[in-house]
Amino acid sequence: MNAPLAPLYRASLWLAGLFMIAMLATILVSIAGRQFDFYIRGIDSYAGYFMAAASFLALAGTLVQGDHIRVTLVIGRFTGRPRRKLEIFYLVLAIAVSGAFAFYSVKMAWWSWKFNDISTANDATPLWIPQLGMALGTVIFCIAYIEEFVLVLRGKPISDQSAELARTE
Repeated sequence: MNAPLAPLYRASLWLAGLFMIAMLATILVSIAGRQFDFYIRGIDSYAGYFMAAASFLALAGTLVQGDHIRVTLVIGRFTGRPRRKLEIFYLVLAIAVSGAFAFYSVKMAWWSWKFNDISTANDATPLWIPQLGMALGTVIFCIAYIEEFVLVLRGKPISDQSAELARTE
């Protein structure tokens, strides 16, 4: 990760990893509960909350590392200036989509907090708490796209399709 905001993305990946460990722990406790006849209210819901948080918090770090699957069917047919323009267009589109997703994720968490919305499952968790992981992850994801856009405008080379294919094979 050579991005200027790499520490932010690394921290987000670490948080995602911690949420994955928390998810594993809740699943193991749930399995143990079935074996030893005990039940912790809402443990299945918490596993889902942890999985969602891990997924969203990992978005930015995986984007910056080049681990996202990019559709190069169109871009791969172009070279030079047309390819650069198309890449910039798609980055602007990605910023718009991820920005809208971030905005509405934050808005959803805010409204859940404001109206004291709670889970309908038997855990009765205030929903803004698990929604924070999604909101934070989408905001950092949008920031990563903005940073990528700025770097491309400053002359960062466009990702090489052959290198991407080699990484995914």
